Amino acid sequence: MNYEIFSRVVLPISALVTLLAAYLIHRVVKRQPGGSGRMEEIASFIRQGAMVFLSREYRFIVLFIAAMFILLLALLGWPTAIAFVIGGVFSVLAGFFGMRTATLANVRTAEAARSKGMLAALRIAFGGGSVMGLCVVGLGLLGISGIVQFASDSIVVEALTGFSLGASSMALFGRVGGGIYTKAADVGADLVGKLEAGIPEDDPRNPAVIADNVGDNVGDVAGMGSDLFESYVGSIVSAITLAVTLPVALVGNRIAAVAYPLLLSGAGALFSLLGIIFVSKLNMKNPAKILNAGTYISSLLTTLAALGLSYWLFDTHQHFIAITSGLIAGVLIGTTTEYFTSADYRPVKNLAKACRTGSATTIIDGFAIGMGSSFVPILLIAAAIFASYRAVGLYGVALAAVGMLSTVGMTISVDAYGPIADNAGGIAQMSDLPHEVRDITDKLDSVGNTTAAIGKGFAIGSATLTALALFVSYAQVSRLAVIDLLDPYSIIGLFIGGAFPFLFSALTMNSVGRAAFQMIEEVRRQFKNEPGIIAGTVLPDYNRCIEISTNSALREMILPGLLAVLGPILVGLLLGPVALGGMLAGALVTGVVLAITLSNSGGAWDNAKKHIEEGHCGGPGSDAHRAAVVGDTVGDPFKDTSGPSINILIKLMTIVAMVFAPFF
Repeated sequence: MNYEIFSRVVLPISALVTLLAAYLIHRVVKRQPGGSGRMEEIASFIRQGAMVFLSREYRFIVLFIAAMFILLLALLGWPTAIAFVIGGVFSVLAGFFGMRTATLANVRTAEAARSKGMLAALRIAFGGGSVMGLCVVGLGLLGISGIVQFASDSIVVEALTGFSLGASSMALFGRVGGGIYTKAADVGADLVGKLEAGIPEDDPRNPAVIADNVGDNVGDVAGMGSDLFESYVGSIVSAITLAVTLPVALVGNRIAAVAYPLLLSGAGALFSLLGIIFVSKLNMKNPAKILNAGTYISSLLTTLAALGLSYWLFDTHQHFIAITSGLIAGVLIGTTTEYFTSADYRPVKNLAKACRTGSATTIIDGFAIGMGSSFVPILLIAAAIFASYRAVGLYGVALAAVGMLSTVGMTISVDAYGPIADNAGGIAQMSDLPHEVRDITDKLDSVGNTTAAIGKGFAIGSATLTALALFVSYAQVSRLAVIDLLDPYSIIGLFIGGAFPFLFSALTMNSVGRAAFQMIEEVRRQFKNEPGIIAGTVLPDYNRCIEISTNSALREMILPGLLAVLGPILVGLLLGPVALGGMLAGALVTGVVLAITLSNSGGAWDNAKKHIEEGHCGGPGSDAHRAAVVGDTVGDPFKDTSGPSINILIKLMTIVAMVFAPFF
């Protein structure tokens, strides 16, 4: 059978099957009981707040898409411009569908925990998260298959890069905007509610508590969905681009080289769906083991598919080695991330002990964990690059990224489950449900924190490999043979690029700080002006806090987003393609290390706080707990705003350079 024809059939079938499954799971989640009137009321506040934010964010995004469409149309023609719009719209839709289901699943998870127990609650929360995972995979494959089906051979690369550019642009705005929103609310709720007023987390007397729960959805569900949609699309596009642009001697059979990532991605989508079904049928008591079992099943089946396809298409196992190196590196990076961020292991336990001597030692030890944790993932990424390059050359590096993200449908499902469980705990607390319900949701949320950290590890690793593959594509388009460290333009670009992730992180952290300041002032004002709020006789003004987070996030996300798009263009125009190549190399190296450091520091602080709240090192209300809350607050923009956004930054810079390379 012709490889090309077969891939053109498999890809749309996989896309439609996963999208249909997402719709059916959404229907199942929606039919579950939503609990009492009070629970439904709180859930409606969260749902409405999330939709208000997204509707306003999408107005800005529409203007950006329109402006970029006109620019791309004028400079590069119809294929790139239209594909850019499709990529942007699909990225937005992936986040939107996932968040809509998540805001339905949260209250139903709380009700299931109250009436049926932990296993039923786990299934609903995971079902809600799986809609996000399946939509990301389904829409990504649908867009790529559409371009491969209908674009001629002469324009397919331009169209694919336009699609990837649209996905990357929307992902950055979604991640940065959602991250600023959620962390402004979270910081305000923690610092004023916990430390100053002395009320528990998710207490309905806290004016910022609804905005905090809204933030879980717009940042950790919609933003995360757009982020991994962009990673998934970017990995496939980079592999196809290298298959088409590299010399034949380096890729062999071009048709097979194009078909391999397409067929494997289609198979991975279907095996992720099987893993999701497998999780829904298990009857184990440990939620972490249930979720891990689904991940292992989908990964094992995809690995077998990679081996079979490698022999069928190339009559060798070399391409399988490249795919497997990425898949194994992703799993090991996730395991390493879990070790440094989970309270089950020594680093976080030692961090909790450090909290007993105050906030300063908490910050020092937590930041040290983040910096130290970056070394092993870098070694794993280097090993994946070495193995994949030795197996199939530069094309193999792109395949390693495809391998790492081949089961992204399952990975995202596990990741998106966490915010749903977190929301369910908040709804249980605000609805005065029995403490047994909160115990169940807290256990699910604790697993969700670990899965989220592992998901960030996957995202960072895949971002590195994808950006490296796209960098090779940029070198091909701009005819760069080497990055010469004796060339002053290369060195200039290297230093500018190395500083870029730090500048970007500074902007996003300052944005969170300014937004959090407004939130803190508002919560203090409400507590001061209305004593009945603390007494529990008067409801706080939740809408005012939602408004602050919404306006701040939309205002503050613009500058970092535009910087990521315009920075490579300005360097390319002013200093030329050699300097831009140096810039991309510098941003890739420092960006990966900084992203790991920020994400793992934040995760360690978060779980150290939860470890203390479970009764260790003095327990809730102790001096150690107060220090841990400060550490967690510092870590919030680290792990949920700046760190994840750097992943998108390094890929967006590379894809922008690649698209506009003909003009430098």
